[in-house]
Amino acid sequence: MPATSTRDPLHHVAIPVEDVARAVTWYRENFRCDVDYQDDTWALLAFDNVKLALVLPEQHPPHIAFVHPNPERYGEVKPHRDGTKSSYATDSEGNFVEMLADENLD
Repeated sequence: MPATSTRDPLHHVAIPVEDVARAVTWYRENFRCDVDYQDDTWALLAFDNVKLALVLPEQHPPHIAFVHPNPERYGEVKPHRDGTKSSYATDSEGNFVEMLADENLD
């Protein structure tokens, strides 16, 4: 049985795209990944080691997301349409960081 990690896992990286469906098609044709979620405004692709969010720039900023045991420490925890809950913060350099609640995550 693997040892339990004491580090916060990276859940996903979000990158901006102009056309979510076109980007999903490109990633699926070029890499082995599954689509965990997709609509017209964003998609979440699952790779073996991390997930990739494809987001419309006007709706979501580029960001990194970590599973965190206390996301409320960074602000109000809000539910998302994919069933996850998170809060957002900025790091010391102004990058957006999403803090995902560890409940309901696979």
